Amino acid sequence: MRCPYCGYRESKVVDSRPAEEGTSIRRRRECLSCEKRFTTYETMESLPMVVIKKDGSRQSFERGKVLGGMIRACEKRPVPLADLERLADEIEQNLQNALEREVNTAVIGEQVMEKLKGVDEVAYVRFASVYRQFKDINTFMSELTKLLEEK
Repeated sequence: MRCPYCGYRESKVVDSRPAEEGTSIRRRRECLSCEKRFTTYETMESLPMVVIKKDGSRQSFERGKVLGGMIRACEKRPVPLADLERLADEIEQNLQNALEREVNTAVIGEQVMEKLKGVDEVAYVRFASVYRQFKDINTFMSELTKLLEEK
């Protein structure tokens, strides 16, 4: 790490602590030449993820879109926003852990439905009806029947 004051390349770490809710590390350093102190932050590098949409187009993954879809499905339901944010984080982490740089919207949609099913069944059915594009009442009923059979 180069000293911002004198440019010397050697420094020692004086203090380290987690920062930004544990997603990075804050380090206080001291230059071995001029003895001035400075702060650095160490964060994990995340590779960009590309989402392949149904029409074949590609766009970068946005956690906010996943969260927004879950919020719409949970409107007027007793599901705390903190729970939905946690689920969105879990989905993003699952996708990152898969180490695939390109992911199909079907994979994301299935994960969202699986998470919502465990939190609120009405929200799950709402999301599934839009995601799977239920054409008529029979498709809707077959999904509800499957849900009831799982219980």
